[in-house]
Parts: sequence; C-alpha cells; structure tokens
Amino acid sequence: MTQPITVLVVDDDPDVVEQLTIILQGEGYRVVAGSSQREGEDLLLSTQPDVAIVDLMMEQMDGGFTLCHHIKKKDATIPVILVTGVAAETGLEFDSSTREERSWVKADAMLAKPVRFDQLRAQIEHLLKGKAQA
Repeated sequence: MTQPITVLVVDDDPDVVEQLTIILQGEGYRVVAGSSQREGEDLLLSTQPDVAIVDLMMEQMDGGFTLCHHIKKKDATIPVILVTGVAAETGLEFDSSTREERSWVKADAMLAKPVRFDQLRAQIEHLLKGKAQA
C-alpha cells in the first residue's frame, strides 16, 4: 500500500484551511494544516510535505513569500503553490511563470483566490508529475 500524498496547507483564513482540508482529504490526500507563517515553519520541522499550498498575505504582508523560501530551503523539490487575493486587495499582480520570477517568488505556481478546486487539483497533479520526472 502506498502512502498518501502529503499536502501542507497554510493560510490565516480558517475557512480556507477548513475548506481545502475537507476537499483534499476527500480526494485521498493527507493534509497538514497551519494558520500562520510561523506555524507553517514549525510544521516543516516535523513534516515532509509532497506539495505545499501557501497563502501570500498572512500575519505579515509577505509571510507567504517567506514561508516559500523556508520550504525551498528545506527541500527545493517540494512544489509550492502560492494562493493569493493580493491583486484584488492591492491591485498588484505577481506571477511565477518565468525563471526570474520564480527565483525571488520561490513558488512553482500562483493561483488567485478564490481558488477553484479543479484548477488546484490540476496544478497539484502537474507539479507532482514534474517532480516525479525530475
């Protein structure tokens, strides 16, 4: 029997964490969830996620960027999906489609909130497939 894929979910919105946890567990994923950058960093000490889903703006405006950096520092092969409502809140847009952008964003993909689960599932599958081929 194979181990389920472990997804680290970190978002300061408890409704988002609960929704993602329920949906991901329903799809057979093992979910480890945190509600802050600090909690996400602590979870990294005891967990080896296969993929991470991280909110950009948490207790610090750039908390998601910092957490992405910590994840990649621990293991650069862990795919990170950065989810954010920053464009709606600030008018600023971030992307991770080029190598240069990924070098400072440290996320493998970015999705705008509210995230559709079919979009998230496709992104997880794409990133894990790329990880397996690497």
